[in-house]
Amino acid sequence: MRNHRPNSSKPRGTPRLTEVRRRIDRLDERLLNLVTDRARMALEIGRIKKSRKWPVYDAKRETYVLRHMTQLNRGPLSTAAVRHIFQSILNECRRRQRRRRKTRRSD
Repeated sequence: MRNHRPNSSKPRGTPRLTEVRRRIDRLDERLLNLVTDRARMALEIGRIKKSRKWPVYDAKRETYVLRHMTQLNRGPLSTAAVRHIFQSILNECRRRQRRRRKTRRSD
């Protein structure tokens, strides 16, 4: 019978792998900050729409955003993947705008 080391719960990384993961972590942090800033701006738009009694959902604007982002895409993500990512962001911002409206009404 051969002696072998039990599998570690953490995969061993090469220095290169560790460095690339660190870079990804920094990018993830930047992405989170950008998405947070975008959500704050979307809430501001929600306040403007509310003051004008406009609906939260704007189909033309969302179509524009999705088309614009997919046109800018140069890979390696597919058009469908980019569309999915931005649709998720739009949906979450819209959900947050609606939630804020409901919360404000009860104040």
